[in-house]
Amino acid sequence: MRNETVVVGAGIAGVACARALADAGRPVRVLDRGRGPGGRMASRTLEGRATDLGASYLTASDGSPFAAVVAGWVDRGLARPWTDTFAVAGPGGIRETRSGPVRYAAPGGLRSLVADLAGGLDVAQEHAVEQVGPGPRVDGEEVPAAVLALPDPQARRLLPADLAGRLLGDEEAHGWQPTLAVALGWDERRWPADLHGAFVNDDPVVEWVADDGDRRGDGAPVLVAHTTPGTAAAHLDDPARAVPEVTTAVCRALGIDAPPAWTHVHRWTYSKPTAPREEPYGLVDGIGACGDGWRAPSKVESAWTSGHLLGSALGRA
Repeated sequence: MRNETVVVGAGIAGVACARALADAGRPVRVLDRGRGPGGRMASRTLEGRATDLGASYLTASDGSPFAAVVAGWVDRGLARPWTDTFAVAGPGGIRETRSGPVRYAAPGGLRSLVADLAGGLDVAQEHAVEQVGPGPRVDGEEVPAAVLALPDPQARRLLPADLAGRLLGDEEAHGWQPTLAVALGWDERRWPADLHGAFVNDDPVVEWVADDGDRRGDGAPVLVAHTTPGTAAAHLDDPARAVPEVTTAVCRALGIDAPPAWTHVHRWTYSKPTAPREEPYGLVDGIGACGDGWRAPSKVESAWTSGHLLGSALGRA
């Protein structure tokens, strides 16, 4: 029997869970099939700079434990207050602007924040887990506890059906929807200087566009568009085929009169939950589940909080 709790998934929920366990003095190991920590807080180097292709930003509730984490990132220059105002656009162009909570971004890309949180932890990348089962066991090896910090459909593939039902509940009640993230780069900025980002209403193709140069703070003429679930579902097998219609929708909504110089598309088969649970996490027979499918509403703060609370509970057990 190994003495480490195993966390499967190195997104922000999994890393927050592992960090809480480590802080409680519990041995913990994180296993992740990707090349680096981050999960859906993904950044990819495109045209020589990091571009956020997953989560677009994060928020932090006043006085919350996560707010203290964000404040630490800001103090060290890893995160920055970005904006509290976004545009609202439609097929006919920009309609209005709306204000809300301060959104934070990261000069090095949001993945850099998860990598910072993972500093000092035992994280094994490019390690695909095949099975998690009673015992608890991970790939047949008994462990003190196991945590699945994954979207439900990915977690269910690793669990026996009866255990998945007890831990995750009814599959139909907790669905997940896809999106495509399309980065579009121009030679120069061709949209309003104060855009920041735009929610696109009444459009069948695109529902959100972020100014990546504005949120990163380097002014690069790069937009990242997130498609509607319907567009993503129609192009999951060949995401590149969606790029022309996404480009058309973005230019139409923001009044851009020239095509981009380059594009890049990333497929998120499980982008966000359709019905996140109110419970902060799941825990059955030493096997836990956490992430933005828990602790509704679905957002970065919820994912961190879910992982942190589960790790804290296991650390006290």
